[in-house]
Amino acid sequence: MASAVVIKSPKAASAAECKTLEQLPNIGPSLAADLRLIGIHSPKELRGKDAFVLYQKLCAATGQRQDPCVLDTFMAATDFMGGAPAAPWWRYTAQRKALFGSV
Repeated sequence: MASAVVIKSPKAASAAECKTLEQLPNIGPSLAADLRLIGIHSPKELRGKDAFVLYQKLCAATGQRQDPCVLDTFMAATDFMGGAPAAPWWRYTAQRKALFGSV
């Protein structure tokens, strides 16, 4: 019996070449599904969005507090789509803590 091969979506190097949510740096299938749950279906829809508002919408939609790292990841994704270079989500942790304290 052959095992299934999972092919990861290649990550986009810039916002202009990012066509699917899974191509966003730091965004895999699970977070892409979370974004779709709150009405974000394409990367361009993240332009100008407030990562904290997206995080709050996800918490409300799921009925539970999400891990603060999700907010870090949303910050990375919204910045990337705003033209910032790709950065790992954990580079946003200090900024998140400074801006929002413990969420």
